[in-house]
Amino acid sequence: MRGNRWFWRMALVVGVTLVAGAAFAQDPAAPRGVLDHQFRQLAVRETVDLRSTYGGDVVLIVNTASKCGFTPQYEALEAMHARLRPRGFAVLGFPSGDFKEQEFEDEAAIQEFCTLTYGVKFPMFQKVHVVGPEATPMYKQLAEATGQAPQWNFHKYLVGRDGRVLGQWGSRTKPDAPEILAAIERALAAPRPAAR
Repeated sequence: MRGNRWFWRMALVVGVTLVAGAAFAQDPAAPRGVLDHQFRQLAVRETVDLRSTYGGDVVLIVNTASKCGFTPQYEALEAMHARLRPRGFAVLGFPSGDFKEQEFEDEAAIQEFCTLTYGVKFPMFQKVHVVGPEATPMYKQLAEATGQAPQWNFHKYLVGRDGRVLGQWGSRTKPDAPEILAAIERALAAPRPAAR
């Protein structure tokens, strides 16, 4: 009888250890890839899990600002998103005031400006830091993967269907520049990864 109790106690300890280990392995605080992050949608409370929403897509991540000389790039970004979204492409915008505070403080003002001035419908997320010690973990990963943190607003990072960072372009390179469009087309030609 005593041996039987010992067996069940040990089984319980092993089971708890395995469950705890699995939970630790899936801890969202320890992201595995660039898209393994959650962000709140711009000016609303809903949070979006990038992996579950855009995993398997080709994604162009852009740090945006409303009061910048490069702000007209919104037009090309929106046109690309609308045209290529049916093929599994998405533009993801992340407003930031890191460069000369060229973004509004109020997220509702950012949303209103983007929508009314440039007709932006591609996903925009909460205002974030993209450089320095306060940079979000995703932007730190992007900088580490490419060796290049944003130097100004409208820096662009291309993420492939498999979640790998495929390239980066500075603010002066327009979103619809031939080199970016060619990289997007190559990425779209890649097969979607098998579901895990």
